[in-house]
Amino acid sequence: MENLDVLILSRIQFAFTIAFHYIYPPLSIGLGLALVVIEGMWMKTGLPLYHQMARFWTKVFALTFAIGVATGIVMEFEFGTNWATYSRYVGDVFGSALAAEGIFAFFLESGFLAILLFGWNKVGRKMHFFSTCMVCLGAHFSAVWIVVANSWQQTPAGYHIVGEGVHARAEIIDFWAMVFNPSSMERLSHVIGGAWLAGSTLVMSVSAWYLLKNKHTKFAKASLKVGLAIALVTSLLQLTTGHKSAVGVAKNQPAKMAAFEGHYETGPKAALFLGGWVNDKAEKVQFGIGVPGMLSWLLHGDVNAPVTGLREFVKADRPPVNFVFQTYHLMIGIGFGLIGLTLLSAFLLWRGKLFSSKPMLLLLVLSVLGPQVANQVGWFSAEVGRQPWIVYGLLRTSDGLSKVVQANVVLTSLVMFTVVYLLLFAVFVYLLNDKIHHGPDPDDLQVTGRLGDSLAHKTGRADE
Repeated sequence: MENLDVLILSRIQFAFTIAFHYIYPPLSIGLGLALVVIEGMWMKTGLPLYHQMARFWTKVFALTFAIGVATGIVMEFEFGTNWATYSRYVGDVFGSALAAEGIFAFFLESGFLAILLFGWNKVGRKMHFFSTCMVCLGAHFSAVWIVVANSWQQTPAGYHIVGEGVHARAEIIDFWAMVFNPSSMERLSHVIGGAWLAGSTLVMSVSAWYLLKNKHTKFAKASLKVGLAIALVTSLLQLTTGHKSAVGVAKNQPAKMAAFEGHYETGPKAALFLGGWVNDKAEKVQFGIGVPGMLSWLLHGDVNAPVTGLREFVKADRPPVNFVFQTYHLMIGIGFGLIGLTLLSAFLLWRGKLFSSKPMLLLLVLSVLGPQVANQVGWFSAEVGRQPWIVYGLLRTSDGLSKVVQANVVLTSLVMFTVVYLLLFAVFVYLLNDKIHHGPDPDDLQVTGRLGDSLAHKTGRADE
């Protein structure tokens, strides 16, 4: 009972801290891409409006980046406190991936972040744009190595096991096989797409709010176009990346795929459910709309192809089916909703009616919640779906716990983290709200210093 309490509390604590942390990195990555696009348009046109946009969104980027870094530190301590056995088991693998993140991501970001934030009017525009690109690239590299490490837990490759019992650990024998494990690239493309959607919908949301309030209209229209362009392309790309990821899960983690769809009986013409409730005792989906054969066709291109069901696995090796089913279907539902929203917005923009349509602008204000919820529930379905394994097929979650940690200690730290994170979230919301209400600075329409000098040849066009 004691071990069970420690396990549950440790899982809740890690899920809470990483879910909170996972709000910010996707925003930083997505806003980083938006900054590159906006500053690239400023480089091309020389229009001061793009300079003003870049300055404003850089401030929002800096806020999300700072909170993201602060909230990510806690997880490293949790590895050593609550999950010491797990840390020893994966230490060689994670050490390599996190070291690569430090070299390729943190060095790149830290080297150019100061220029991005404080280099306005102190360096030339080419140097500033290059710094923006490097910070954006560094944020993406950070995602690459974190996803690689996480994907190794889903589909281990390039390793061998040394030691036995509690002293067993995975040791890398092929670094690139570890990096390009069977699920890493599929999962990475889907995660990056989710990050781009998170950042672009924030740009759309704030811009739509300005238009509803009839404030900063020229700035808002230009920003909304940039956000919508990124969101439209990315939401459609997520169809492809999500499909490839699902096909990979069916191949490498069939129990997880069976849980995604509440699929129990192995056989052809497997149904795809559009919703419902999984009765795990009766081993069937209730109140759902099933399309016979659709799951077989989507995974194998053939309605007669068999799909592995949960009955192929003993109950001790099955994930919590209904939770995984609900989170997975909610992610997909939000994804299709965002596709519909961006397509309709693009159509109205083409017809010249988007900026005057209050219902659509209100939907765009709310759209910022879509990718955030989808990223969270998608992560829940991916991580809970590999239970009871913390390293798939090798190490059970219950075996990854620290042997000496006590339930009351974990509970105390969980309460402390909850209080601190709620305070951090309140600070984030307050500062973000303050920046949004303040809006773009009118002085940023005047480009001075070395940036202004480097735009001298475009002054005539900029003044138009």
